[in-house]
Amino acid sequence: MIEYRIERRSGVSTYQQIVQQTKQALRLGLLQPGDKLPTAREVVELTAINPNTVLKAYRELEREGLVEPRPGLGTFVRRSLARPEAAADGPLRAGLVGWVDEARAAGLEREDIAALMASVLEQRFDTGVAPAAAPNENKGRNE
Repeated sequence: MIEYRIERRSGVSTYQQIVQQTKQALRLGLLQPGDKLPTAREVVELTAINPNTVLKAYRELEREGLVEPRPGLGTFVRRSLARPEAAADGPLRAGLVGWVDEARAAGLEREDIAALMASVLEQRFDTGVAPAAAPNENKGRNE
């Protein structure tokens, strides 16, 4: 079951943090279709937020087709956002782990790495730059 962590100083609204954390869990495969989200009461007990905030987040997730309320039973995951390429044991994750380890070994702090990652993501996605071919895709072309 997902446990929400609310960062009160993040500048992101509480309901949006719940939406984002749920989507992240869906993308990472931590939540699967049929899984039950914690009840508003359970979230309130752990985070000390207003129950209406939890319900607002769940309504947003429902509006996006990600969850569905079942009267008297709770709110359940309707569909996943997980992609096989991003699996916990996949090569992309392993490559990213290696890159982060390399960055840490070079002396970068968590915030440095996050800023660098955000900058590269913005550059690559917002400018319409086509992704470079994966190293294995080029192998054999020049041979």
